[in-house]
Amino acid sequence: MSAKKNRAAERRRRKLRIKYKIRGTKERPRLCVYKSLKHIYAQLIDDETGTTLVSASTLDLDLREKVKGANLESAKIIGEAIAKKAIDKGITKVVFDRNGYIYHGKVKALADSARAAGLEF
Repeated sequence: MSAKKNRAAERRRRKLRIKYKIRGTKERPRLCVYKSLKHIYAQLIDDETGTTLVSASTLDLDLREKVKGANLESAKIIGEAIAKKAIDKGITKVVFDRNGYIYHGKVKALADSARAAGLEF
């Protein structure tokens, strides 16, 4: 098995293990992070109704001029943006879902900046 397939399989296993432990509610939604090679996405999800309450990504029109690709600075800006949007909707407590990614680098930067902007994990 090649290294790329093995890495993807390991992430899939971690994601399933996390999936059964973390549930988002309307009072405490799940902050889900996804990252591709070009972009970073974050969204607050209410798992009881299956709806996305708030989202932010490097593709948002208001953030597009601030961010350049999927790097640490972009992750910090997305974390601040999701926290600001959540607080505007009255959400202060969330459950963090790293979506199978290791809590390191971009995922950690996004979480730290969201926490610093006012969200409680």
